[in-house]
Amino acid sequence: MKNILNLLLSLIIISCATPNKKSEINDIQKFQNDLNNEYQNPNETPLRGENFKNFTVHPFFPINLKYRVVANFTKLSNIPSFEFPTSSGKTKTYKAYGKATFKLDGKNYILTLYQSQDLMKKEGFEDYLFLPFHDLTNTHETYGGGKYLDLRIPKSNKIILDFNKSYQPYCAYNPYDYNCPIVPEENRLPVRIEAGVKYLNTYFNH
Repeated sequence: MKNILNLLLSLIIISCATPNKKSEINDIQKFQNDLNNEYQNPNETPLRGENFKNFTVHPFFPINLKYRVVANFTKLSNIPSFEFPTSSGKTKTYKAYGKATFKLDGKNYILTLYQSQDLMKKEGFEDYLFLPFHDLTNTHETYGGGKYLDLRIPKSNKIILDFNKSYQPYCAYNPYDYNCPIVPEENRLPVRIEAGVKYLNTYFNH
């Protein structure tokens, strides 16, 4: 029922939106559909056993373009790579690539964007950036370990952070097969980001 209400709300938003806003909303809906399809596909899903069998679709916050922000991007220089701690106790090699400064509800925030030193060597991922963050919805509506955003290196000093496309790491659903980077302290936001994928105790009943 909640997913039906969210869909109806999204359709109302689209009908009242300008052409540019409609394109942005459609892009977010494509992200949601792609994520649902990934988790429904037995060859791609991180879900196992009964969790996969019971999965239907992800619950999402209603689409809200307030959480699609244009941030100032500052590339970092001469920053050495480091071992990013993960949920399993192992590490992954990353480099702090840049800083994104943005305003939300009149307040300024800064997040650090990272680049995987392994993933950047793979074709198609040379410009991939990784944004792990934590906000005040975590442990309640969303996974306690935080949320992620996938980004690309911008070609200017601006970068779009669309939190409507934020998702939870695979280890939120399957901690046995996956180890996920832990959100660093500097990326903990003292504000609610009511956007992206939800994670509830009744998650697999949706």
